[in-house]
Amino acid sequence: MNRADLVEIRDLRKYFPAARGQTVRAVDGVSFSIQRGETLGLVGESGCGKTTLGRCLLRLVEPTGGELRFDGEDLLALDRRELRRRRRRMQIIFQDPYSSLNPRMKVGAIIGEPFEIHEKLSRVHRRERVAELLALVGLDKDYAGRYPHEFSGGQRQRIAIARALALSPDFVVADEPVSALDVSVQAQIVNLLQDLQERLGLTYLFISHGLAVVEHISTRVGVMYLGKLVELAPAEEIYRRPLHPYTQALLASSPNPDPAAARKHAEVRTGIGGDIPTLLAPPSGCRFHTRCPHAMDECRRNEPAFVEIEPGHWAACFLHSSSVESPAVEA
Repeated sequence: MNRADLVEIRDLRKYFPAARGQTVRAVDGVSFSIQRGETLGLVGESGCGKTTLGRCLLRLVEPTGGELRFDGEDLLALDRRELRRRRRRMQIIFQDPYSSLNPRMKVGAIIGEPFEIHEKLSRVHRRERVAELLALVGLDKDYAGRYPHEFSGGQRQRIAIARALALSPDFVVADEPVSALDVSVQAQIVNLLQDLQERLGLTYLFISHGLAVVEHISTRVGVMYLGKLVELAPAEEIYRRPLHPYTQALLASSPNPDPAAARKHAEVRTGIGGDIPTLLAPPSGCRFHTRCPHAMDECRRNEPAFVEIEPGHWAACFLHSSSVESPAVEA
């Protein structure tokens, strides 16, 4: 494990049992690392396994197999008590600020609950910390006495962020934290997350289907399709020169207010079409070949390896990897 890496996963898998003895391969052999202080954006269509992967990293969902290390420690080897202690350093911000906050608890109790579980602070000290956290996310300390239904979506998400930061974590999984918010509020929350990262030295896994949001906040971007990671590169590189046909299609289909950028992506438009195959019976070979205009016989027969095509730019595609030797993943 590289010393700069805070999170490292290797061949991570999560399979869910389904009806008639079938299996849903929600995450199927994903490998990457997240460096300290960076934001790794994770994008892909709904149902590709992004959220499941994020929850596996925190062991909110138990992986079926693979390796998962946090700050050099094997998280999968920890028992429940040891994992609970490590949870102080790993937190999550959920997608829906309307359902992630208990409607029967006041804001002060919601934000202060982690202190009751992990630190046993006195009532006075807990109240002080709650006030500090509310101020940290741009809210008035008097909001601690109100209920979640009294706030807007953006304010609720700020409350959820304050709760996630209560125990001063190192790593935060932000699971589509702005997708349920109005467009006018999304930029405020993204800017808040960036400001908090700079002030507190946070490391993020930012999960989203909004490509513009991911481009704005991410250091690197990973693209998932049907449980597989198909491309990973620095954000600027992946938006400037995507290598995988699926990434090209996502960028071409995403609205872009910049006419020059829109024309550039239109030039590589791949005409993504058809329905997403089911994870119950994913296609053989490359999982994208049923929708890819560049599909070859090799794509139907064999699964492409996830390899480093250029320094720091990884992809799983025979169009680029045929002449590249498959090294161990060090993404």
